[in-house]
Amino acid sequence: MKNLFTEKKSRRMKMGGIGIALLLLLAVATTSFAQSDVTGSLTVTGGSLTMATADNPAFPGITLDGTTQSVSDAIDIDVKDLRGTGDGWHLEVTSTTFTDGSHTLPTTAMTITGVTSACDGTACTDPTNGNTYAITVPADTVAPTAVEFFEATTATGLGDFTITPTFSLSVPATTYAGTYNSTVTLTIANLP
Repeated sequence: MKNLFTEKKSRRMKMGGIGIALLLLLAVATTSFAQSDVTGSLTVTGGSLTMATADNPAFPGITLDGTTQSVSDAIDIDVKDLRGTGDGWHLEVTSTTFTDGSHTLPTTAMTITGVTSACDGTACTDPTNGNTYAITVPADTVAPTAVEFFEATTATGLGDFTITPTFSLSVPATTYAGTYNSTVTLTIANLP
């Protein structure tokens, strides 16, 4: 009787072992170790290069005193380089001669004495400007060819900025009394 019991027990253990082995094989067979790589993609479309200003050089008045006098005013220019190219850009200026209708100031009367820039957004690539100041603003009866007064070299000037040039106007002692006006033209362009 003991042999029969031992024999049944041995058979059960063998059957149990086979069952465990089958379960392990089944578990291994259903677990996948395969790898699959996928590619993420994103298309970024560049925006534009723009410039806007609602300000103009409005110089304070002077009283003639027998000397040449200079007056200054700074204006804000909103520049946005959203092209995403890093091509760089520059600002140019030209003007008509300051005149009261009968008399004029010299064509070299207005200069830009300096320019600052500030990022208006949360992230910008600050412009690298290689200009030195003062820069004479060209002037004539008909505005002559514009000159560069600020630049963002290649790979700089990406983002939204306020560019602030300071204009200076020299008024000779021999100037006739009157109200003088000039049309100042500002442009933005790609680097040459």
